[in-house]
Amino acid sequence: MEKIILMLMPLAAVALIMIPLVVCLIRKKQGKKVSIKKSIFANAGSFIGCMILMVCIMPVLAGAEPADAETAEAAADGLSQGLQYLGAALSTGLATIGTGIAVGGAAPAAIGATSEDEKNFTKSLIFVALGEGVAIYGLLISILILFS
Repeated sequence: MEKIILMLMPLAAVALIMIPLVVCLIRKKQGKKVSIKKSIFANAGSFIGCMILMVCIMPVLAGAEPADAETAEAAADGLSQGLQYLGAALSTGLATIGTGIAVGGAAPAAIGATSEDEKNFTKSLIFVALGEGVAIYGLLISILILFS
């Protein structure tokens, strides 16, 4: 029974996260006014609530103590490897988001500066490349996490 609950919990989490989006789409289809800000906050709140609920409930459901030391050691190794992958994914993902924000601001300014004066091309290219360097640093950190 616990295994079935563990398998259905991610599906329930996805359903709970999608509820604000479905409500927003239904209201829009009915011609009612839809507040984008409220919709985003509701979706973010449901996501954060589901993640907190998963973090609190999953250890309780999967909290059976291993019978012997070998099983406990294997479980600890699996947890550390999972956290290692999570850290690598977070470092790459967050660095990429930062790069998107940086390049999103620098590239249009570089295009504008180049269109006014062609001598500004190299300077503007440097600023765009500096923004993209953040993603390379994130990738480097994730490689170091995975192979250390």
